[in-house]
Amino acid sequence: MSQLLEVRGLKVAYGGIKAVKGIDFDIAAGELVALIGSNGAGKTTTLKALAGLLHPTAGRLHYDGKSLHSVAAHQRVYRGMALVPEGRGIFARLSVEENLQMGAYCRNDKAEIDQDMQRIYQLFPRLAERRMQLAGTLSGGEQQMVAMGRAMMSRPKLLMLDEPSMGLAPMMVEKIFETIRDISAQGVAILLVEQNARLALEVAQRGYVLEGGVVGLSDSAANLLGSDDVRRAYLGA
Repeated sequence: MSQLLEVRGLKVAYGGIKAVKGIDFDIAAGELVALIGSNGAGKTTTLKALAGLLHPTAGRLHYDGKSLHSVAAHQRVYRGMALVPEGRGIFARLSVEENLQMGAYCRNDKAEIDQDMQRIYQLFPRLAERRMQLAGTLSGGEQQMVAMGRAMMSRPKLLMLDEPSMGLAPMMVEKIFETIRDISAQGVAILLVEQNARLALEVAQRGYVLEGGVVGLSDSAANLLGSDDVRRAYLGA
């Protein structure tokens, strides 16, 4: 598989606090990669840097063969990168359908946008039932569906998910991860940041473990699941 995203020596700081301290990783086209680690390890910071919401202090980011240096956050969406942020970030006072339409702001192919809207409703039938409901009145799980659907409306090549299971009931978590598998099966590359390391590694092909802003381990997801160190630190074993 060809490399879609290449990260080399990425460093990100908040003032004098170094949150990410020079990490390297890759994601191939169509690959599902998990980024796991404890709170404060630098996972969300990494995603924000990739999405253009934070400016790295050092390092190189190449996406689809081109540098992301000086590429603004909204321009990265045009290039096929989409972030579902921690906390979902939906437009609470807009309807479900209006939120989804916002995801397609970078497109002008109306007929295909309408087709993609129907695909999202097939992926999330509950959203079809609530399409005219204000998004802020939905349950947490339904809001996560809106956030993921909105991102998919931009037709990303790389979908970045930040803690999609956070605060959700077990049944809803199961549905969200089933959908992540479905999206991956469609050929969309996914970078999954998830506190539930077991769930993340069970759906991923490869994984990276962030520890204090550096990559402590990287391997196939199956090998990381079988690692004694990973089990003790992140899997509750």
